[in-house]
Amino acid sequence: MKLVTLSTLFSVTYGVNLELNRMTVNVNGIPFVGRSDRNNGVTAHVVFSSGIVPNPSGTLSVAGGGSVLATFLQLEPYYSGRDLFYLTALVPMTDSQKLYYCVCIRSNRYRYSYGRQANKTLKELLIPSLDDVPEWVDGGLSRVISDFSKRLQSIGDEP
Repeated sequence: MKLVTLSTLFSVTYGVNLELNRMTVNVNGIPFVGRSDRNNGVTAHVVFSSGIVPNPSGTLSVAGGGSVLATFLQLEPYYSGRDLFYLTALVPMTDSQKLYYCVCIRSNRYRYSYGRQANKTLKELLIPSLDDVPEWVDGGLSRVISDFSKRLQSIGDEP
């Protein structure tokens, strides 16, 4: 397996850097992604502010501190808190490939134990090259659903 630096496949950008306690919480608002490793990193939904440009959808959010390397695919625009980066693919990638890279990035968490943060070293993190993404990544879910549907049909066909 060929390993490349994260910055080979993704641009690494520091997020919006907002403080949740200064935002107005609204359950119908824009997601606020913090350094949590739960709920896709979304710690609240807040009122959209026309003066603050959100991080773009389709990017990976990565915690540089807190729950270091908690990495999630964000499917809609979002605001972010302190020490949060977003990764934009430099080459076309499917959502399945991006989810695969979430796991690859997260698997490096052990490097940042004992209070170390990934703020300075994130760009140099080693991940598999795009050519080495396993073939099961794309189409894997549809294959599982198809197999499951066939099994259900065969159960229904039994006397």
